Amino acid sequence: MNKAETEHPVQSGSTFLKGIFIGGLLGAAAALLFAPKPGSELRSDLSDKLSTATDKTKEVAGTVTDKTKAIASTVGEKATDLASTVSAKASDIYTTVSDSTQHIAATLSETGKKIGATVSEASADVAADVKTASDDIAEETKASSKEVADQAKDAKEDVKTTYKSSY
Repeated sequence: MNKAETEHPVQSGSTFLKGIFIGGLLGAAAALLFAPKPGSELRSDLSDKLSTATDKTKEVAGTVTDKTKAIASTVGEKATDLASTVSAKASDIYTTVSDSTQHIAATLSETGKKIGATVSEASADVAADVKTASDDIAEETKASSKEVADQAKDAKEDVKTTYKSSY
């Protein structure tokens, strides 16, 4: 190795690729500038190409924005539905616990012998209600997540299709 190679080693293959890319861009610009067209015609062609590219970009951006808003709206609706379900199930659990407590108090006043059996029964009812509520919430959450994922996938495919057809 000579002194210059030692002082300035090649960093990686990416710098070479960057050089090829920049050289290609400069070559393309030079070809356009030295093309056998008059300046006004060349400027007009460049302006038309830029306008077309700008319009396509705005169109794709509009499509992406619309799809994003639709997905956000769906997610908001699903979250609201889920919150309502959780609230309703919590109210049901509270009612069940309240009813069970009243039932236990009445049983205690009637007889001391049935305390153990009544507590066990009430606890089983509460546990079953909690399990049912938990299962219902889990199923609704899973369904909502799948629906949102499907919509996001559809939106992605729509954007891809729009982008591919635009260029």
